Amino acid sequence: MTQKPFHHGNLRAVLLDQAEQTLREGGIDALSLRELARKAGVSHGAPRSHFIDRQSLLDALAERGFNRLADDVEAVIASDAEGYKQRFRAIAISYVRFAVTDAALLDLMFTAKNGDAPEGLHAASGRLFAAIGDLIERSTEAGVLKAQDPYRLQLLFAAVMQGIASLVSARRISAEDGDSLIDDAISLLVHE
Repeated sequence: MTQKPFHHGNLRAVLLDQAEQTLREGGIDALSLRELARKAGVSHGAPRSHFIDRQSLLDALAERGFNRLADDVEAVIASDAEGYKQRFRAIAISYVRFAVTDAALLDLMFTAKNGDAPEGLHAASGRLFAAIGDLIERSTEAGVLKAQDPYRLQLLFAAVMQGIASLVSARRISAEDGDSLIDDAISLLVHE
């Protein structure tokens, strides 16, 4: 059997798209560079020009996930949503929806090795938390959040959203109940 000629303009993006779909459908154990190459119609060695090994593919997927989530958060912060409470609610809903839609990707994002993570992955996760942190600091200065350590508020916010997302993903609660919990959490945090 002869190999199909390579027709993709951007093999890296094609492989990452395919890897996300595989991750969504089969979980992390279903990911292999060889299988991705087969699905993309390229030689089994072609992905190695972009990902030296499976871990570098996983790191790139995590980086992509953090960037997508950071894009969503930054868009909410830049929006004309009225007040801090609405912005926090919009960020929370975006986060939970991302977590429910791409649960395996979110798991991968938060299980990536922090100490040994490549710079791009570090930067992408930092971008997400910097955006949330900036909104928290501005909210604290405006007096709508109780004055405390902004970093701890970031962690608290992320932990609450992660918990709600886990409950919805596991079908322990409905999406509507998840939205209600988001409202409850934001009401406890933001005094506007």
